[in-house]
Amino acid sequence: MPATFGIVDLFAGPGGLGEGFASLDVGGQHPFHIGISVEKEVSAHRTLRLRAFLRDHVSRHGALPESFVKFHAGVTDEPDWSEVDAAAWTEATTEACCLELGSNAAATAIDEAIGRLRQRFDDTILIGGPPCQAYSLVGRARSRGKADYVPEEDHRHYLFREYIRVLDRLRPAAFVMENVKGMLSSTVESRLVFEMLMEDLASLGTGHGHHYELRAILLADGKATLQEAAQPSDFIVRAEQFGVPQRRHRVIIVGIRSDLAARAVGASISVSGPTRTVDETIGNMPPLRSGISRASDTAEAWKKEVAGFAKLLAKISKGDEDGTLASEFRELTEVLKHGAETRRSSSMLPAAYGTSNDDLMRWLERPGLHALAQHETRGHMATDLGRYLFAAVFGKVRGYSPKAADFPLVLSPDHRNWHSGVFNDRFRVQLAHEPSTTVTSHISKDGHYFIHPDPLQCRSLTVREAARLQTFPDDYLFLGNRTQQYVQVGNAVPPFLARQIAALIHASLTKPDTLKH
Repeated sequence: MPATFGIVDLFAGPGGLGEGFASLDVGGQHPFHIGISVEKEVSAHRTLRLRAFLRDHVSRHGALPESFVKFHAGVTDEPDWSEVDAAAWTEATTEACCLELGSNAAATAIDEAIGRLRQRFDDTILIGGPPCQAYSLVGRARSRGKADYVPEEDHRHYLFREYIRVLDRLRPAAFVMENVKGMLSSTVESRLVFEMLMEDLASLGTGHGHHYELRAILLADGKATLQEAAQPSDFIVRAEQFGVPQRRHRVIIVGIRSDLAARAVGASISVSGPTRTVDETIGNMPPLRSGISRASDTAEAWKKEVAGFAKLLAKISKGDEDGTLASEFRELTEVLKHGAETRRSSSMLPAAYGTSNDDLMRWLERPGLHALAQHETRGHMATDLGRYLFAAVFGKVRGYSPKAADFPLVLSPDHRNWHSGVFNDRFRVQLAHEPSTTVTSHISKDGHYFIHPDPLQCRSLTVREAARLQTFPDDYLFLGNRTQQYVQVGNAVPPFLARQIAALIHASLTKPDTLKH
C-alpha cells in the first residue's frame, strides 16, 4: 500500500502551500493529507476552512456541492456548510484552526493534532512560512520609519522559533519552510536571521534521535532535485521556472530526516514549463473597465474621462522618438469614442472553458463551475486613470514598464519626491507577454503596482486575475471583504508551484534507498 503522510501546515494563510500538497495525485492516490492548518487572521482562516470543507466533501462524494457552485456564482448567499455536509464540516473545523502561533492554545491544538496524525498516517510532513514582514526588505524599510521600532523586540523575528518547536516535537519525515529573499540579509543584533535559523535547524536531533539534512530545490535540464546548498542563494526558488506566470522569488528550505535522506539522492521530477505569461493566464477573462472614485461612476463618464486622457497623450506624444506612442493613443481615442461600453464586473466563463490541454490552464479552469468569481474592478481616482492609460500603452509599445521620468509632466502626481527616484516604480504595468512581477499584499492598497496590460481596460487587476497569477484554481473562493481577499492572495504560496514541490518531496521519500543497492 502506498505511503501516506499527514501534513501540519503552520502560518497557513488562505492555504496555497497546503493546496499544492493535498492536491498531488500519484497513481490515483493522494499521498498527502492535511491534519491541521493554523492561521490567525480571521478572513484567511475562513477561506482555509471552506477549502478544507470542499476538499473533504469532494473526497467523499466526487464533486463540489451544488450549494457551493451557486454561492461561488453569486446566485445564493453563503449557506450553512454544516447543513450541506455535516461530516465534512466537522472535519474542516478540526483541521483549520484560527489560532496565533506561540500561544498556549495553539501549542495545545498542534500537540493534540500530532498525536492523531501519528496514529493515522505512516509519517508526517511540516510545511509553512513564518510571517515575512520582519524579514522583507520593504517591511524593514517601513519599520525603520517608526521612531520607537526596536528590531530585537519585534516578535515576528522570532516566530520561526515556534516553527522549530513544532518541528522538534513532530519529527516529520520532511519539512518545507518558505520565506522572502530578504531573510537572507535580515539581521537582529548584528546577526543574520538566516544564520540563526540554520543553526536552530542543524541543532535538531543532536544527542537524541535523527537530525535533518537541509536541501535546496535546484533546477537543471527541466528537472528539479534536492541538493545540498553551496551558498545561501541556492535556497531561492524562482516560480517562473516552474511554469508559474509570475517572477516570484522566495527562499524555500527543505529538510529530510536523516534516516530517509539516502532516498533523496537522485530523486527528481520534471517541472512544468515553459515560462507562462500574463496574457496566457488572464487574457481570456472578460474585459472590464475600472471604476471612478470621488466622481460620477458611469460607463459613459469613464469612457469620456479615458478618451480625454488618450486625446491629450496623443498630442503630447507627437514628439516621441518614433511616433508609435502618439499613434497608439490616437487609435485608442477612436476606439473609445465608438466602442461598446464595458462593465465593472463579469462572471461569464471564458470561451472553451475547461477544455485546454495546457498544464497550467487545466489546473486553473475547473469544470463544473457556472461562473467566474471575484472578477470585479475597484475604483480609481480620475487622475490615476491617465497614469494607468499611459503606463499600459507605454508597456505595450516599449516592452517595459515606464519609470517616473518617462511620464509626461502633466501626469505627475502631487509628490515632492516624484522625480527624485524614490517613486520610480510608483506606477507599474504588468507586461502581457512576460510573467507578472511578484504579486504581494500591497495589491490591496491601491493597485498602482499591478496595472492591467490592456490600455482599453485602464485599471488594476481584479482579485481573480491576481489569484490566477498566483495559480489559485478558479474554484478557490476567498472570503472576507475585497481588501482582505487581495491580502490573502498576495501573501500566499502559488499552489501550482507547491504541488511540484510536493511531488519532489514525495519522490524523495518513496524512492528506494540508493545506498542499499
